[in-house]
Amino acid sequence: MDAEPADLVLTGGHVIDPANNLDGTADVALGGGRVIAVGPNLATGAAQVIDVSGHYVTPGLIDLHVHAFDGHRNSVLSLNPIVNTFSSGVTTIVDAGTSGWKDFHEFKSRIIDRAKIRILAFVNIVGAGMYGPWEDDPAELRPGPAAAIAREYADVVVGIKTAHYWIKRDFDAEHPPWLAVDRAVEAGELAGLPVMADFFPWKEERRYSDLILHHLRPGDIHTHVFAQQFPIVDDQGRVRDHLWRARERGVIFDLGHGSASFWFQNAAPAIRDGFVPDSISTDLHTGNVNGPVIDLQTAMNKILNLGVPLADVIARVTVAPAREMRRPELGTLTPGAEADVAVFALDRGDFGYVDSGKVRLPGDRRLRCRLTLRAGEVVWNPDGLGRPTWQEQPESRAEVALLAQSGDAPS
Repeated sequence: MDAEPADLVLTGGHVIDPANNLDGTADVALGGGRVIAVGPNLATGAAQVIDVSGHYVTPGLIDLHVHAFDGHRNSVLSLNPIVNTFSSGVTTIVDAGTSGWKDFHEFKSRIIDRAKIRILAFVNIVGAGMYGPWEDDPAELRPGPAAAIAREYADVVVGIKTAHYWIKRDFDAEHPPWLAVDRAVEAGELAGLPVMADFFPWKEERRYSDLILHHLRPGDIHTHVFAQQFPIVDDQGRVRDHLWRARERGVIFDLGHGSASFWFQNAAPAIRDGFVPDSISTDLHTGNVNGPVIDLQTAMNKILNLGVPLADVIARVTVAPAREMRRPELGTLTPGAEADVAVFALDRGDFGYVDSGKVRLPGDRRLRCRLTLRAGEVVWNPDGLGRPTWQEQPESRAEVALLAQSGDAPS
């Protein structure tokens, strides 16, 4: 190998890197927090080698829809960003509009800048962010300030978010049906960024087909695509024409599982008809972390057991969300990329997966993360892959014994 010596080589694994059309056995060499090379016979001279034979090696995963503004004054749903992320192979999370243009400064300084995991974000068109009556206040929906925050924090802001506007109430002159969506799109135009829409269709004035065919632009994202409120499939289980037409015009469809937004009754027939979400995300928050969502690998397992091939599932949590955010440097093992890597076992057995309606999908496959690296640092390794056994490293026991004699040993 002509490249610099590797700090770590993962050897013998099956590499799936859709960004580079890699799907086969290869070594992955890492050094200086970056990917050095992917290919055969890279272990010679490496400082450390971990044999991952029988496992799948992927780029670190991207969860496009989470809520991670822990301690937000208006949101009781946000999680600490470390919860159920590294343990699922996730190295990049994207906060989906928990904070708006009024409080994004706090989110950036208090959470994003201090996190070991990479955090990107959609800025809410609502100034005070999510989860309150202010989401219906037209005075909060301001494209100019939202776009200004997006430009100020262009290193971490990937788009504008709209959600939860005027649900199940009659529209009036002050609250027209498309106000939140159209102002979010205006902010997206000003900032040159995509919009993510969490949407509730309501009456003829606010139809789902109009959202994806007339209000969202190519490159904009509809999240929660398999929620029960959307007309996804007809009585024969075929995907409705408006979804195919919207996909043709470039609208992106994201899973956004959530507590109430993933239903097998929509997902199973749609996937069987060939309509697979462009990206797989969790909408992870305190209301679903203990079920039905749990983590990204669980959401992936549901799609896998609905019949989507493994490589296509991996693409939808790596290269696809990176493309949707216009961050091609993420979700890839391209040499020079930051060394964000995940290693998975693919278990075979009798498993079960639950949707938002609390019904079960039997399955025979389960991805299980065994190792996660963020910028070359091991951040998840519950089984101690590559570590010596306690019998193989007696000096560590001797060191603890000496510390105990001196009274300095940790309790």
